[in-house]
Amino acid sequence: MINPPYPLDEAMRALTLKSLQILDTAPEERFDRITRLARRFFDADICLISLVDSRRQWFKSKQGLEVCQTTRELSFCGHAILDDDIFVVEDASSDPRFYDNPLVVGEPHIQFYAGCPIQSPSGHRIGTICVMHKTPQTLSDDGRAMLADLAMMVEDEITLITQATIDDLTQISNRRGFHNVARHVLALCRRIGTPAELALFDLDGFRELNDTHGSEAGDRMLQAFALLLCRCFRSADIIARIGGDEFCVFFAGSKGGSKYALERLEALAENEKDPIVGRLDWSVGTIAFDPDRHTTIERMLADADEKMYQHRSGKQHA
Repeated sequence: MINPPYPLDEAMRALTLKSLQILDTAPEERFDRITRLARRFFDADICLISLVDSRRQWFKSKQGLEVCQTTRELSFCGHAILDDDIFVVEDASSDPRFYDNPLVVGEPHIQFYAGCPIQSPSGHRIGTICVMHKTPQTLSDDGRAMLADLAMMVEDEITLITQATIDDLTQISNRRGFHNVARHVLALCRRIGTPAELALFDLDGFRELNDTHGSEAGDRMLQAFALLLCRCFRSADIIARIGGDEFCVFFAGSKGGSKYALERLEALAENEKDPIVGRLDWSVGTIAFDPDRHTTIERMLADADEKMYQHRSGKQHA
């Protein structure tokens, strides 16, 4: 078995997928409708909309398969996202990449695979729509065209999801996207007594960089900081750009965890200095969830903003 290599754009690809906030969400009829259509057209044993995360492939929609994910190492889709073309394996049992793959020699006994990459609105290949048979097959020209059309349908649905909630520049949640998710998580924390924290960041030197080097340099700083946040914090944390150079992270299930996360962030920033932007620096305010005070996520943001202002003032007078 040959493990799928990582694409050259893996860091931004994974960041883009995470920013869509579609991983581990409930089944949706608009996606299931597409996989049902694909399974019927191809008379396939299995049809999936598969999203390839850093270490796994997770199925937003599935027909003919019970499990909701597999490791990335075992995935056919990990190979399919390496190129824009449709990826076809006519007989997996005689293919050196897959002949001893547990998904081939054991359940679900995949022999034929055809997958068309699905692109995010920013152009990164985040997964596939794929069909599989338990016997060797070939894919006709009509089949290729049909699979490409189905992939475009999936992309259209993803675009509808992201248009209102994703920041175009950084590909993380915008203010609306943050509030949509954070208010539900905050309600859950209140109901079951789970601790939570919120960190609010304001980039230092952003306006000066814009004035000195232009807006492209400022955009580069914002993108670099968003990537740094996503590398440092957990996939379950809610990361967003909520204003010009303001970012926030909501930690559900965390009590005091922000201290260690911020230490990791400082260490990463120290080791990764951009030739134009330099070392990323910021002011930050962190606040712990107080059920008696924080009736809304807006109240938490206001308290964190006050803490951030105190941090900035302290740095200016140091």
